[in-house]
Amino acid sequence: MTVTPDNGGAPRRKRLAVARFWYEGNAFGPLPADFAAFERYEWRTGAVALASARGTATELGAVAEFAAQHPEWEVVTLRCAAALPAGLIDESVFERFISEVRDGLIAGLSDGGWDAVYLSLHGAAITTARQTPDLDIVQMVRSLLPEVPLGASFDLHGNMSPELAKLLDVASVYRTHPHIDMAHTAARVLDGLMRCVGGGLRTRRALLNDGVLLPSSNMRTNTGPMCELEQAARAATVGSVLEVSVFGGFPYADTATTGSSVFVVSDARLDPHGHEAAAAARMLMNRIRELAPAFRLQLPSPEQAVAAALSSRKPGLIAVTDSADNPLSGGGGDTPELFRALLAANPEVSCLFASFASPALVSAARGAGIGQSIEVTLGGRFGAHFGEGVRVRVRVERVTDGRFRNLGPMEAGVERRCGGSAVLVVEQRPSVRVIVTEQVVAADDPAFYALHGIDLDALRLLCVKAKNHFRAAFTERCSEIIDCDAPGPACVDLSKLPFRNLRAAVS
Repeated sequence: MTVTPDNGGAPRRKRLAVARFWYEGNAFGPLPADFAAFERYEWRTGAVALASARGTATELGAVAEFAAQHPEWEVVTLRCAAALPAGLIDESVFERFISEVRDGLIAGLSDGGWDAVYLSLHGAAITTARQTPDLDIVQMVRSLLPEVPLGASFDLHGNMSPELAKLLDVASVYRTHPHIDMAHTAARVLDGLMRCVGGGLRTRRALLNDGVLLPSSNMRTNTGPMCELEQAARAATVGSVLEVSVFGGFPYADTATTGSSVFVVSDARLDPHGHEAAAAARMLMNRIRELAPAFRLQLPSPEQAVAAALSSRKPGLIAVTDSADNPLSGGGGDTPELFRALLAANPEVSCLFASFASPALVSAARGAGIGQSIEVTLGGRFGAHFGEGVRVRVRVERVTDGRFRNLGPMEAGVERRCGGSAVLVVEQRPSVRVIVTEQVVAADDPAFYALHGIDLDALRLLCVKAKNHFRAAFTERCSEIIDCDAPGPACVDLSKLPFRNLRAAVS
C-alpha cells in the first residue's frame, strides 16, 4: 500500500511491519511448547522487543540496526515469539500469536498503511493442530496485504512448503551451521524489501522440496556435503538470480513438507518468466540428491565415544556430544545412556555431564543445601523408552538462579533462563559432576559453564547434550569433539523413530 503525504506535503516515513515466530518442532520430543515456554524465551512486542534485541546477533538485532540506520522508515514491531525447540506447540499459543499479528496489521491499514512486511520465521514449526504454521502466517499476511512487499528469513533447518514461493517477494536463509549469521540473514531480507519499495524490484521465485531427508548431524557448513551445497548456491547466484537458499530440513518434525529444499529468488526484469530461478532450483535440488548419502553418518555408541575420549592422548578438553537429546533439536534433557556410559567407564580425570532437566531434582538440591548428600534418579523422568533413569547418590556443590547471557558467537548477547540449577558431585564417581536445571537449556555457550563455576581449562572430559551449535563456541576450546548416537528423540538413526507423516520412506 502506498503511503500518502501529509504534514503540508512532506512525505510520511515509510512503514515497516515486523513480526517473528521462531520455533523448531520435534514430533517425538517429550515436552510440548506451551505459553510458559514462549514467555521464558521470547514473547515481546513494540519498543521492548527491539530494545531487548539491540546489539544481539539475531534477526531482531538486525531490525534494531535497520531502524537506527534508516530514520526515513518507521519500524512497527508486532508480536515477536520464540521458544526453545521442543515438541508440538499448544495450538492456543499459535492462535493467540497470529490473531495479534493480524489485528496489528489491520490497525496499521487505518493508520497510514504499510510499505513492507518482514517476518522472522523458522520453517519447522508444528502445533497440535497444524503441520505448516509458518506457511499459515505468510498466507494470513498476504491475504490482508496482497500488494505490499513481503519478505521472510528462515532457519537452515526449515521444512519449506512450495506455496511460499507464490507468496513471498523476498526470502533468505541462514548460510551457516552453527547459525552465527542470523542478523546477516535478516539484513539481506530487509535490503531486498527496500529495493522492492524504493527501487522498483519485482521478483520471480522457485521453491523445490522433493522430500529428501537429511540427518542434521553432518550438516555443518564449514566442511562436508553442506559446505559443497553452500558453495554451489553461491556460484548459482549470478545474472538474474538474486538469492539461492539451501535448506537442510528438519526430519524430526515429521510432516508432509519435511525434507531438504531450495528457494531461489530472481529479478523479474531479467527473468520475466522465472525460468532461470526454476533452473537454479532444480540444479541445486539435484545436487542435494547426489550428496544425500554423505549426510548419513555412522556414529559411535555412547560407550565407544567415552572410551575413545578417555584413551585420547590429545591434551586439554575433550567433549562427547549426545545429539539425540540435544535441546536445540527438541530434546528434553532426560535421556540417560551417555551418562550411564560415563559412570561405567569409572573415569579418574575431571569430568562434567551437562545437563539433565528436572525441577524436582533442583528443588531437592536447594532444599538439602550446599555440601549435603541426596539420593537422586537422573534421566528417565518421561519414561524408559530411551533408557531407564540412573540412581546415584550425589553431593550438592552449587546452586544458581539459572540466568546467563550468551557470549556467542551464536546469539551473542542474548539472555537465557533455565530456572534454578544445581551442580552435583556423584559420590560413587567423585571425578564426575553433573549439572541439573529446572528447565531444558542448551549447554552450548561458555557463559552457561561460568554460571556454574566450571573452569573449562581444568576439565578433561565434557559429556554434553548438544550437536553442531556447540561447535560454534567450543571448536577452539576443545582438542577433540566426538559425536555419538544414543537413544533419544533426535537420534541420528532415523529408522528408530515412529514417523507417520513423511512423503518418503526413511532410509
